Amino acid sequence: MEHIRKSIIGVWMILSMIGCANSKEIELEGKIAMKGSEPFAYLAIKDSKSRQSYKIQNKESFDLMHKQKQIVKVKAEVVKEAAGPGFPAVIKIVELQEK
Repeated sequence: MEHIRKSIIGVWMILSMIGCANSKEIELEGKIAMKGSEPFAYLAIKDSKSRQSYKIQNKESFDLMHKQKQIVKVKAEVVKEAAGPGFPAVIKIVELQEK
């Protein structure tokens, strides 16, 4: 019985580490802007340091449509890596700080 308990704890620890390794949290500071053209328009943030744009997945959570053209600082999780030109990385904002 003790052996099974230790095995379960070991598997749980490994899965926890894998989950942490897959979630990539980043900090960005930049301007919020609408990108693309209808019907494929999306809200994005362009990082002032790296000059990369990131598509924002959860714009409703922080009422970001009303923050267009404003510079903000965010903590975000990378949901999907960039797939090349025209397909920016997708992020989910975790924390928002207005400048």
